[in-house]
Amino acid sequence: MSLQLQSVVNSKVTDAIMPYLSDARLVRELAYINGKWVHGSQDITVFNPATDDVIGHCTQLDPAQIEQAIAAADAAFGPWRKLMADERAAILMRWHDLILENKEDLATLMVLEQGKSLNDARGEIDYGASFVRWFAEEARRAYGDTIPSHIPNAQLATLREPIGVAALITPWNFPHAMITRKAAAALAIGCTVLIKPASETPFSALALAELAERAGFPAGVYNVVTGKGSEIGSVLCKSDKVRALSFTGSTRVGKVLLEQAASTVKKCSMELGGNAPFIVLPDMDITAAAKAAVAAKFQTAGQDCLAANRIFVPYTQYEAFLQAFAEEMAQIKVGNGFDKDVTMGPLIFRQAVDKAQELVDDALAKGARLIAGSQQQAPGTNFFMPTLLADITPQMKVFREENFCPVAGVLPYNDLPSLIAQANDTEYGLAAYIYGHDIRAIWQLLHGLEFGMVSVNSVKMTGHGIPFGGVKQSGLGREGSRHGFDEYSQLKYYCLGGLMREG
Repeated sequence: MSLQLQSVVNSKVTDAIMPYLSDARLVRELAYINGKWVHGSQDITVFNPATDDVIGHCTQLDPAQIEQAIAAADAAFGPWRKLMADERAAILMRWHDLILENKEDLATLMVLEQGKSLNDARGEIDYGASFVRWFAEEARRAYGDTIPSHIPNAQLATLREPIGVAALITPWNFPHAMITRKAAAALAIGCTVLIKPASETPFSALALAELAERAGFPAGVYNVVTGKGSEIGSVLCKSDKVRALSFTGSTRVGKVLLEQAASTVKKCSMELGGNAPFIVLPDMDITAAAKAAVAAKFQTAGQDCLAANRIFVPYTQYEAFLQAFAEEMAQIKVGNGFDKDVTMGPLIFRQAVDKAQELVDDALAKGARLIAGSQQQAPGTNFFMPTLLADITPQMKVFREENFCPVAGVLPYNDLPSLIAQANDTEYGLAAYIYGHDIRAIWQLLHGLEFGMVSVNSVKMTGHGIPFGGVKQSGLGREGSRHGFDEYSQLKYYCLGGLMREG
């Protein structure tokens, strides 16, 4: 790499990133505010979870700088919303094209800071880009409604208008797609955005900002603020210039943000925790069900709100399922995401490994069986080997909590009514899986399960065209699909009277 090219990048970036990338300009360590790269008061160190090596630093903004970012987004909102939908869509499509042109570098950055396998990271770049294209195209279809009038000589209708500045707080497990799913919807409808990425994975967000700048977003329309989550979240929530808040993360943090946002009565959308049941019906092939359950459980090393946490199997097929699951789980190759054939990477940090072990220890102490999963085989301090627990019960943490780790818990059931009751026995309500062919049983489960998304005979359920979101304490609102505009827009009703003169 030439010295000239290196000078484009902040000098604090270590040699852990640069040898992997074709375009060094995608590595940014500064925040992006009002079209400028901005230094903060301190730095946050970013680690590669697979090796614990320092890969770089990102800047930490102070509250005054967050206020400046809010002011910039607020000033840019008026001109941005006045553009024709086609004009906003054209910029979004340029951003989409740049994302795909730089797919390999973006995926590489994700492996370095998040740890997932390179193939998984490539898939996330495609997934994230799909939302940009979807909302660029949907911008032309942000329709209002006409209303049959009950008032003489009047026309009644609604307009859908952008709500204003939108604050988007995103997680570390999908550091690319959770930004594009939110930002594309907000930008397409005419909002300006302030993005707060997780401090564990800032480089994916800042690379997207670099590409947004190249795509031609006007200054102030697209901003990325980095630093302490609690500090930035508090400033965003308390600002009356921020009119919408979208958060993906834990239910605990979501509740805090909702309380803080109440002071300015913001429009809030929350994609929070999950505790997905995976239900095997008696008529399902056990080998096929086990293969699907392994895929649903161990995606992103179990660090996924859609991960199948509680697996329900008929008593008559229980032991056969456990054996088939263990055999399929043994095919998972754990290691550094850059290594050939690796299908599962590390957990994001050591605390997550400790939490996983705590869940296993709690379950075993309360009567669960350890079917498979030896931690002596872990290739590093942040790795946790896939683990299968049998005979879990509602008294165990692994049943109650969103475990966010590669620990699968299986339990038997006798009949549909008790199964539905146990599956619903959780504060969460994001996603559920059903595997079987009995349409009557499937129909009862579809209506009986208290979850916002239910997938039948398919591990893959998400995409740009579906309304992603949960019920109960799994969140508020929906992301993706035409409903994704709802979180960043408001309806204006108008009554146009005096249309006809009397006489």
